[in-house]
Amino acid sequence: MDIYNGFGFEKIVKDDINALTQIMKRAFDEDSRRHLGMEEGGPPGYDNGDFIRKWYFQNNSHAYKVSKGDEIIGAINVFICDDNVNYLGNMFVNPLCQDKGIGTVIWKYIEQKYPETKIWRTETPGFSKRNHNFYINKCGFKLIEIKNPKDKYEESYTLEKKM
Repeated sequence: MDIYNGFGFEKIVKDDINALTQIMKRAFDEDSRRHLGMEEGGPPGYDNGDFIRKWYFQNNSHAYKVSKGDEIIGAINVFICDDNVNYLGNMFVNPLCQDKGIGTVIWKYIEQKYPETKIWRTETPGFSKRNHNFYINKCGFKLIEIKNPKDKYEESYTLEKKM
């Protein structure tokens, strides 16, 4: 386990799926409540472990659970590519721990863990204004594309950070 700024970062194993799925569900549902007025919502499989099974165990995936003390509080999944143009696939934090700078600590850990990265890219839902603020104002990403503009449910923002 790596310790960074008081948080533990450890590679995710299959035994972590159930605990992480519960946190992921709460995080995505909170975002859906805040921005869409819906009680539940997230990408396919976010609520039953299929999302983690599909995306967190691919060959170029580097997935970490994040803990404070003995409590898992979130996770991050990045895709590390041979050309050093890497992708943030997904990051989530327990809603009880949000708005406390933890996401920024998680992102700084990733940046220092992969110093060879030339460009980071990610995508986030158009409705998630908190995500936009986080990625652009806290992490230094720039908006490079809007897909499906004006579609409340399908709009997404592609973001990029040149290192």
